[in-house]
Amino acid sequence: MFPVHCQLYFCRLSHEATSELLKNPETRLISCSISATLKAKYPPVPLTDRPQNRHARRWVSIALLSQPAAGSARSRRGPAAWTRAGRGVRAPPDWPQRGARGRCRGGRRREAARRMGTRAGFFEVEILDWKTKEQLCFLDKVEPNATIREIRLMFHKLYPRWYPARQSIKLDPRKSLRDEEILQHLPVGTTATLYFKDLGPQIGWTTVFLIEYTGPLFIYFLFYFRMPFVYGLDERFTSSPHPVVNLACICHSFHYIKRLIETVFVHRFSHGTMPLRNIVKNCLYYWGFAAWLAYYINHPLYTPPSYGKKQINFAVIMFLLCEAGNFSIHVALSDLQKNGSKTRKIPYPTKNPFTWLFFFVSCPNYTYEVGTWISFTIMTQCVPVGLFTLLCFIQMTVWAKDKHCTYLREFKDYPSLRMPIIPFLL
Repeated sequence: MFPVHCQLYFCRLSHEATSELLKNPETRLISCSISATLKAKYPPVPLTDRPQNRHARRWVSIALLSQPAAGSARSRRGPAAWTRAGRGVRAPPDWPQRGARGRCRGGRRREAARRMGTRAGFFEVEILDWKTKEQLCFLDKVEPNATIREIRLMFHKLYPRWYPARQSIKLDPRKSLRDEEILQHLPVGTTATLYFKDLGPQIGWTTVFLIEYTGPLFIYFLFYFRMPFVYGLDERFTSSPHPVVNLACICHSFHYIKRLIETVFVHRFSHGTMPLRNIVKNCLYYWGFAAWLAYYINHPLYTPPSYGKKQINFAVIMFLLCEAGNFSIHVALSDLQKNGSKTRKIPYPTKNPFTWLFFFVSCPNYTYEVGTWISFTIMTQCVPVGLFTLLCFIQMTVWAKDKHCTYLREFKDYPSLRMPIIPFLL
């Protein structure tokens, strides 16, 4: 006769223990109603074909089910005499001994329960296509503390052409998950359903910035030196009589050289890649505007600013201050991600006075960037430069608002005085 609680334990058995249990004649009464289904799905496997590190767990499961009722002949002989029918394999020597009332001594029983709980604590992850909802893979026995990055790597092993940077793993078809998020902290059960989206071929952000910023640097020189195919043969390799033209070339080159240096030595990117198709759009924007600005500033018919040296000197001072502020903010943001940390933190002002703009705005680097192009517009007094500055302001305002909303959403103690890009206004 079996203990009454044996059927409850049966629901917690592992697949290996279940297949062994079905071969034991003593469990015939329990397994009669489900053996056909389980035998078809989990055929029995000989003990010698299994890893030895699962030996104790398997015997825990079998003993809890197949031990005879207290007081029977086999029960009095102890667990060392419990054998599987037709096998002659005895229980492990470290199996807990039973007392007079059939209870395990010490903490062995609690340890057995802990082992079974650990075995049943794995997650199952189902990954579907975000459009068709078709199942792409089913990951079994995923650790509860596995991160989304580790799940990406598991998925990459099954589909090598979709490397981790190309994958977008979503909790629902709209919300993407970050690499550092942990599976057991997500609002899912032990069987998690995730969605996969192919982001297409990717390119690293460092490479993107190097390509975007190197182009304007060399394109501007083609117009500054007045190559023969630009303004005609009569104006080839001539120079402008206005000093502001030379000063504009110096400032423009300084700006992009600073960006290249920051890309290599300062910037730390939370997202390592960008879709390859976007590089064409970005290069057209930066390279195209650089050619348009340079064409008018270096044109033989260009006229200097209306207020002469005063206007130029004011613009140069403003330009240098904004460049120094922009660089200081980038260094401060980079210090938040030391040691490769990708955890988002609230940026605060430092001892550097240029970072004090953090008291009033969330993205002072964009504020300084817009100030740089405003000063360049004042210096050159050129309409194309003004239009480029306006587009920069619109685009950076959109980026600043997105980051500001992200800060407010993730940090309840975020400073309420801060605005996205313009202090007290916007």
